[in-house]
Amino acid sequence: MKLNESPFEKIRSGEKIIEIRLYDDKRKNINIGDIIIFSKLPDLKEILSVKVTWLIRYQSFEDLLNDFSMDYFWCSKDYDKKSFIEAMYKIYTKEEEGKYWVLWIKIQLV
Repeated sequence: MKLNESPFEKIRSGEKIIEIRLYDDKRKNINIGDIIIFSKLPDLKEILSVKVTWLIRYQSFEDLLNDFSMDYFWCSKDYDKKSFIEAMYKIYTKEEEGKYWVLWIKIQLV
């Protein structure tokens, strides 16, 4: 999976332990115990390996955030719930969210 520099570095430092993606066809193949390789954008030359330790599927980003305090996320000092959801809609459309749902992936650096 590809990641922008900031979340990539947060995973590397151990600060980011949750990845949120759409539960699309590619993510439907993820299971607990799997290893995910993250590649850092833009050149994809740096990689990190993480182990999937937990998965939860949600109907929407809002539903996910109703289960977790923003303090649980690495970006909590930058976002409140509303601005976090708005940021997710800059990556994914509401239509995609409705079609695929949302996947909460807890990860551990390996």
